[in-house]
Amino acid sequence: MEVGNKPHAVCIPLPLQSHIKAMLQLAKLLHHRGFHITFVNTEFNHKRFLKSLGPNSLDALPDFHFETIPDGLPNSVESETQNIPLLCDSVRRNCLHPFRNILNKLNGNMVPVTCIVSDGFLTFTITAAEELGISVVQFFTLAAIGFLGCKQLPTLVEKGLAPLKDENCLTNGSLDKVIDWIPGIKDIRLRYLPSSWRTTNPDNILFNFTLEAVKRVHKASAVVVHTFDALEPDVLDSLSKSTSLLPPVYAIGPLQLLLNQIPEHPLKSVGYSLWKEETECLLWLNSKAKNSVVYVNFGSLVVIRAEHLIEFGRGLANSKLPFLWVIRPDLIIGESAILPPEFVAETEGRCLVASWCPQEQVLNHPSVGAFLTHCGWNSTMESISAGVPMLCWPLSGDQPINCRYVCNEWGIGMEISSDVKRDEVEKFVKELMEGEKGRKMKSKVMEWKKLAEKASGPLGSSSITLDNLVNEVLLSKANVVPIS
Repeated sequence: MEVGNKPHAVCIPLPLQSHIKAMLQLAKLLHHRGFHITFVNTEFNHKRFLKSLGPNSLDALPDFHFETIPDGLPNSVESETQNIPLLCDSVRRNCLHPFRNILNKLNGNMVPVTCIVSDGFLTFTITAAEELGISVVQFFTLAAIGFLGCKQLPTLVEKGLAPLKDENCLTNGSLDKVIDWIPGIKDIRLRYLPSSWRTTNPDNILFNFTLEAVKRVHKASAVVVHTFDALEPDVLDSLSKSTSLLPPVYAIGPLQLLLNQIPEHPLKSVGYSLWKEETECLLWLNSKAKNSVVYVNFGSLVVIRAEHLIEFGRGLANSKLPFLWVIRPDLIIGESAILPPEFVAETEGRCLVASWCPQEQVLNHPSVGAFLTHCGWNSTMESISAGVPMLCWPLSGDQPINCRYVCNEWGIGMEISSDVKRDEVEKFVKELMEGEKGRKMKSKVMEWKKLAEKASGPLGSSSITLDNLVNEVLLSKANVVPIS
């Protein structure tokens, strides 16, 4: 297919690490299926990419290139995560005009834009697509259950449950109320729904950011969620029946396993990380026995209290097991993440601390036997894909509902209490790594891994669904022939 006749997808993520990674994975898949791709980062994140991956890392290909837009915030420190509420508010208010300018510039070139693939939480992309009369897909980089949980915000408002009436609602048992009005979800408590509604302030930025996204999603041409049919059949069935409230929903994942089907992909070298990855940890893992190492990483955004860092550290040290711990420089609220000298001395030889690492390579390393995680969805999906059971410490967003499904529905993890204590950490680590429960969970997660591999295979549900998304939605208004 000549470049001028190619469909042209403009892909734009929410400017956060996990959202960028998932969108870039989807963009690579679309490129393999014949699309010209323009990938839009914020100027801030584009600079971080070039710093972490190398100055020529995003030169890519003639039919896969990068554009940037300002995020509207004052200059930020490149080594630190931006203030998320302020970033979301600024993107919501300021990005339509520069995004529209990029679309107009691209349409003046040889490859006019035929569709937009947008992060589901960006609503200005729907406005831009309507102006151009092209398809727009809202990609929620969540599980189906995470998306369905977010979809409940308007109902929570209608029922007078959100925003919260007062701070007492957080402690008086109100959040333990079992709700039965969400099709596809059984016996779930309010506390597990994605947390942006848990505020007493009706003007809270994240509450309104999420509310606007789920209220406007019906205007999109389609919704994509990062999952696969066998993992969430009841939830996906419920979403498929919400045709009066939602456009068609496509379950496509795990994205990396789909990419693994393309071994000679020309974009294989284009990385995903906004931080410099410390690959030395892979050499350290090579020296450890099979299934002997606990991998610890609370993701790219979570910040924790210093006392929680100490409790996790003591619990891991007391387990006497080897562990690889990712501690970002900005992990601790308001201070540097420094472990006490006695911890360093006691764990010498069986503990490696890194500031960031190539997570998928780590999880797929034979020596890794468990993952202590915040239960962000990218991390959860990567753990399932690698066949690694989880210790879950969810804090916010969709993490609680992901954790509930990991532990209660899929049987591949155990939850650590929010006010973490060292004895609990030690007990759960030993149980998952050496106990009977751990052996059962390892067996179960290997079953899910096989189902994930099947879904992403040539005739798997996710591969077929991706082809359907391309032909039924992304090419529906494009003046190009369907891709076989």
